[in-house]
Amino acid sequence: MTDTAADQTSAHRLVRQYGKVNGLGLWTLFKREIGRFLKVWMQTVFAPVVTTLLFMTVFKLAFGERGRLMGDFEGLNYIEFLAPGLIVMAILQNAFQNTSSSLVQAKFNSTYVDFLMPPLSPMELTVGFIGGSVVRGLMVAFISAIGIQLSGLADLTIVHLWPILWFSVTSAIALGALGAIGGIWADKFDHLSAVTNFVIVPLTFLSGTFYDIKVMSEPFYTLARLDPFFYMIDGFRYGFLGVANSSVIVGVWVTGFLSVAGIFSVWLMFRSGYKLKA
Repeated sequence: MTDTAADQTSAHRLVRQYGKVNGLGLWTLFKREIGRFLKVWMQTVFAPVVTTLLFMTVFKLAFGERGRLMGDFEGLNYIEFLAPGLIVMAILQNAFQNTSSSLVQAKFNSTYVDFLMPPLSPMELTVGFIGGSVVRGLMVAFISAIGIQLSGLADLTIVHLWPILWFSVTSAIALGALGAIGGIWADKFDHLSAVTNFVIVPLTFLSGTFYDIKVMSEPFYTLARLDPFFYMIDGFRYGFLGVANSSVIVGVWVTGFLSVAGIFSVWLMFRSGYKLKA
């Protein structure tokens, strides 16, 4: 065998062969997304936890044991009602921020070729980015829940485990996907701030996080029922209180649909190269 033939054979052996899924590439992207927010954990994990605990402290000092609810939640303490809502709010905001900031920063620094050049399919890119946002959202929520429980701010006794798992994961997936859509669409951080200020924050605060939506008059009550964030919070709260404002099964279908639709939309944007490829 000639030296040229031997070199070609050696080079051929060094070429990594991939199956239907590039597992190594997907795992690397997933670790990159997690490592990116853990490097600045004071800002991405610690700060949101402190914000959640401050909300709980302020409301507990303001209402004490006087806060009582009516309607579906009659007889329950307001603070026990509030805690699950704040935890879901932390999931929604952090899952959205993780993918959106990652993609906008990559476009701003022209480093998006780092994940476009490797042999990663559109679905692998989708799973990698959304997976990192799910980890951040659930991590902030878990630490916040532990802080609330250990500090005695509220009693987070689990009544039904499956709604807590389902609604926390699907909420993180849906908002991680929305963050990816916003990050791909936005040309600068101002565009992303507009999505946060005019979409995420209003939908979060008007979804029953701080109150029972049945106290609202029409047409605001109907509008609240159309807010997808309401079903995420209501279903998650059901896991701790055993009571919900709406059908939990409807919430399961709504959040499941939003998760699938979000994943499909992000996959479609990566597949088409929208605002990423010339």
